[in-house]
Amino acid sequence: MVQKKPLSIYIHIPFCVKKCLYCDFASAPGDAEQMGAYVRRLIKEIRSFEAIGSLYRVDTVFVGGGTPSLLPTFYVGQILNQLKKQYEFDPEAEISLEANPGTLNEEKLGAYRGFGINRLSLGLQSIHESELALLGRIHNYKDFLESYELARQAGFRNINVDLMSGLPKQTMDRWVKSLETVAALGPEHISAYSLSLEAGTPFHQKYSEGLGRLDMPGEELDRAMFHETKKILESRGYSRYEFSNYAKKGFECRHNMCYWTLGEYLGFGQAAASYLEGKRFVNPADPGAYQAASEKAYASFRSAPKQSQKEAMEEYMFLGLRTRQGISREDFSRRFGTGFPKQYEKELLDLYRQDLVEQSGGRIRLTDQGIDVSNIILARFLLD
Repeated sequence: MVQKKPLSIYIHIPFCVKKCLYCDFASAPGDAEQMGAYVRRLIKEIRSFEAIGSLYRVDTVFVGGGTPSLLPTFYVGQILNQLKKQYEFDPEAEISLEANPGTLNEEKLGAYRGFGINRLSLGLQSIHESELALLGRIHNYKDFLESYELARQAGFRNINVDLMSGLPKQTMDRWVKSLETVAALGPEHISAYSLSLEAGTPFHQKYSEGLGRLDMPGEELDRAMFHETKKILESRGYSRYEFSNYAKKGFECRHNMCYWTLGEYLGFGQAAASYLEGKRFVNPADPGAYQAASEKAYASFRSAPKQSQKEAMEEYMFLGLRTRQGISREDFSRRFGTGFPKQYEKELLDLYRQDLVEQSGGRIRLTDQGIDVSNIILARFLLD
């Protein structure tokens, strides 16, 4: 019997109550008719991959968006049921769903548990009402607390909370207050991201230049927030296992680790990305283009070109060095059938000398000092 390979699956739900001012994801408000039509297309896309169902065992599923918790609950069940028809699921599979505070209730959470969802990711971003309003969020901190408590009462024992630093006019004191308040609740996982000004968003238009730029924390304050995050969360039992992600022991997000370690994954829905059989492919973000593409998704995958070994090596370094576990020569050799290229050995030696990388247990990782200049370091692993 051929051993089944591990597979992660991402499901994109593009609907939200309203678009947040900083968001550049494929998302928009939608009515019941649009949601139903989208789920039907999504299930058709999933079915188109039936031919590979016997080759894989699903280890993780992540339902993201948008706001998946806005979707009528029975649609979530339909999607997961279709996946379970096509694939064997690991008995301990991690099945996550993103939820916006204020869109959850006891009935929904009970249904999610019944579908096998065992991890929730709550998009809080800040405990401060003024910051939530500035971001264009639809909830307040009270809404979050109610959703968090309902999730605990429903039996969820693996909850992530998203927080965002580097906001316009944000002070260190306000950021620390958000961190400490959330950590005191004891979620198993905290994602602490710095705001990114993405082109095409209202935030980019307002804050990327001119007087608006002056409202943004300077680079020195932004880095100080980054360091304070690690200090505060580690003192409360959270370990940083990736640049922006902290977890209690055993609660690292297995789905995200699949991305960072070049595991295989399939993405279904608008703008969803996949990495399968050495091929990277991305669905159209435009709703109309996605509708047409979903009909021939599997055929498009079969005809997609494979990554070159050069591209795969570069990604191995870029992604692996984002994580606390880092990379290893042994794993690199097993994956690519060769040792590090001479360019990598040269770069690593120089980085060792500058205390920007360190080695532990046969693995190479960035030091805290290296993480501060990670964008510059990672660019050095583009092969000539």
